[in-house]
Amino acid sequence: MKFLVTGGAGFIGSAVVRELILNTEHSVINADCLTYAGNTASLAGAWQHPRHTFCQVNICDRQALSTLFAKHQPDVVIHLAAESHVDRSIECSAPFIESNIVGSHTLLETCRHYWEGLDSIKSTAFRFLHVSTDEVYGDLASGIAPFKESTSYAPSSPYAASKAASDHLARAWHRTYGLPVVVTNCSNNYGPYQFPEKLIPHAIINALEGKPLPVYGDGKQVRDWLYVEDHAQALILAATQGQPGETYNIGSHCEQPNLLVVETICDLLEELAPEHKRRGLKHYRDLITHVADRPGHDKRYAINAEKFQTTFDWYPAQSFETGLSKTLHWYLDNRIWWQKLVNSTPNLQHPNTP
Repeated sequence: MKFLVTGGAGFIGSAVVRELILNTEHSVINADCLTYAGNTASLAGAWQHPRHTFCQVNICDRQALSTLFAKHQPDVVIHLAAESHVDRSIECSAPFIESNIVGSHTLLETCRHYWEGLDSIKSTAFRFLHVSTDEVYGDLASGIAPFKESTSYAPSSPYAASKAASDHLARAWHRTYGLPVVVTNCSNNYGPYQFPEKLIPHAIINALEGKPLPVYGDGKQVRDWLYVEDHAQALILAATQGQPGETYNIGSHCEQPNLLVVETICDLLEELAPEHKRRGLKHYRDLITHVADRPGHDKRYAINAEKFQTTFDWYPAQSFETGLSKTLHWYLDNRIWWQKLVNSTPNLQHPNTP
């Protein structure tokens, strides 16, 4: 099949593209406008592959999207293009409204008109996978059961609100127009090629450079962590086998407090990269610095992924321990990739969300 992946040069998008190109026979049209978080260097092994076509397109550009659909005739759309960093949304929400809401609407409308022109066989087989986040469900108190697909939406941040709005649009386009939409909501992703403003790469890189490791508040905010390559495989399943109109939560049932995540990174680096000793540090943990909490900070997210696991017989291959170890090794082995980003992006903000 021919997949159109929006945001295919981003963190999760590039993982999906690499999975499709390296481990399937499908073709990929990769549509990305290459904002600060888009990076063609994240497409290692796929960039020059004959089944991979890159198009620098903004999903808010209706004409460019129409031309892309007409030229490439995709069978499946995986919509991953989005602004995704909570801190940035608090500082300036406009790009999140533009990309996540207006962009999703533009893509849905373009896709609908394309789909309505397909013959009956192709239109029946066509799928639009809208990829979202667990943050749309809002704050989850300690001891309360994890989010289900039926959990009411209660987004806290401008980012989460913009994603919630795009989810509602996707479901409305299925209900009103019949567009074969599938929605997924995932937990925190981590792994190779993640932009350095996010919690895990931020902690790894700052530790290696002997810089402070900022932790919001008491660091007891709990997140469910999902290795990005596991998520990519799950998304392809949802896109090819998901039932139109259905929502699937994708997570790993692996809740960890942020402070513990940072401490674990420090402890692993003690063995893998004892560079701190050359800087006069006794332990990497000495770099941990508690900073003022951010506005509206959700204390806990947790995903109930039983529906997805049962439907598709899918389970994450990586535990948090094995996934974090693989991630640390990747950042240690690929310093050129992240050093370019750090050098070209001044004042990277402290991260906390997927």
